[in-house]
Amino acid sequence: MKLAPLHFGLLWLAANAYWPTALYGQSLEGNWESEGYGYYFSIVGSKLEAYEVTAISCIFGFSGIRQTESAADDSETFKVVEEPDTFAIRTDSTADEVRLHFDGTASDVFIRRLASPPRICDRPPANSPQTNFEIFAQTWAELYGFFDLNNADWPAIVASQRLRVSDGTTPQELFQILKIMIEPFKDAHSYIRAESIGERWHGGRQTPTWLDRADRLRAYKITEDKYLHAPLRSWCNGQVEFAMLDGGVGYLRLRSFAGYGESPGFESGLSALEIALDEIFTNASSWTGLVIDVRINSGGYDPYALAIASRLATREYLAYSKEARADPQDPSKWTDPQPSSVPPSSRPGFHGEVVELIGIHSVSAAETFTQALFGREPHVTRVGENTQGVFSDVQQRQLPNGWLFGLPNERFVTDGKSYDGPGIPPNIEIPVFPQTDFDNNRDGAIEKALDYLHHNSGAGKNNF
Repeated sequence: MKLAPLHFGLLWLAANAYWPTALYGQSLEGNWESEGYGYYFSIVGSKLEAYEVTAISCIFGFSGIRQTESAADDSETFKVVEEPDTFAIRTDSTADEVRLHFDGTASDVFIRRLASPPRICDRPPANSPQTNFEIFAQTWAELYGFFDLNNADWPAIVASQRLRVSDGTTPQELFQILKIMIEPFKDAHSYIRAESIGERWHGGRQTPTWLDRADRLRAYKITEDKYLHAPLRSWCNGQVEFAMLDGGVGYLRLRSFAGYGESPGFESGLSALEIALDEIFTNASSWTGLVIDVRINSGGYDPYALAIASRLATREYLAYSKEARADPQDPSKWTDPQPSSVPPSSRPGFHGEVVELIGIHSVSAAETFTQALFGREPHVTRVGENTQGVFSDVQQRQLPNGWLFGLPNERFVTDGKSYDGPGIPPNIEIPVFPQTDFDNNRDGAIEKALDYLHHNSGAGKNNF
């Protein structure tokens, strides 16, 4: 998922960073606020300070200094202090609006100049049960974009739980109150981490075929032992795997879209992925089809998913457009869409029939990958069950007591529709590793994929 410790978006705003003092002769010194996301930035000389802001709170986030001079592509690059990841600042149409781009994300964050700091930043918030509760509630009210999807009356939820909070509320009691407020959303991109009391909670949606960790390993082994002609070859620290199935069909298994590189960080992982894909697709012209398995995939960097999709593309097409919640008072308002396209790669790839295996454990970047295959020709046939239903980068926030929590504030849209909540459905529905599969030592979804590729019109034809 798009979660700590490796986060692929604004989660890095909980860390330190470098910042420039000027860009193209225009000073960046002054005050800035983000469109959506709830951030205020103060830049004085070479130093930047960033704050997480709501209508009732202003909490320090990070500080940083410039790393590099302006680049030829009208951007400057910054490295997160004590982390391997980088981000860039890009100019826009005026000196009073610039864009932040974090490596591993599919969009930019617009920041606009302010005449003065927000008045709420004049004083730090108190660390009391009531204040921590109110900041948590206000942050969700201003950033979360899916109350309607969950049929949730957030003001009513807040009012009912507020009655339980007092000066005497213990940290353990407060943790349970905050959990109760958001647990019904079943959102896998929501969490609370209260390290001071040893408590962690994570949201998510489960189905009858939900697998615990041991069963996921059993599922991997069934696939490997029964259906592959040779042991899986592995790249990217075991996250990208390939072997051949019956009838000359390739099998590409993606365990995640993160942790790919020899060293931590997005760029190292992207280089490792491109090398792996070159090797995997070297003999693709001889394949009769390809099965891509993301049924057990924890997510990661969206651009890795786009890089794989480009190896399958025969023409450029729109993958999706990304939007963020734009109005703190109105959860129905979103920022202007920022499109991401899938261009055909000039490097080795496969242009024939593809079946993708999906399920409830296809999470986050595994879902944006699935969405990025919608416009591919020939059409990619999805086999299995609905994906988890979470697409946004995770917006991490903090409370005065030091607790961290996360929530989604973005949506990915294709043809006017997002798939948050119920997830992306399959074209051919079949249970993914139900108990009967374990009992009979079989993988019904792979069998269905092979049957489709071997018997449907167009199967075995490559469009090279």
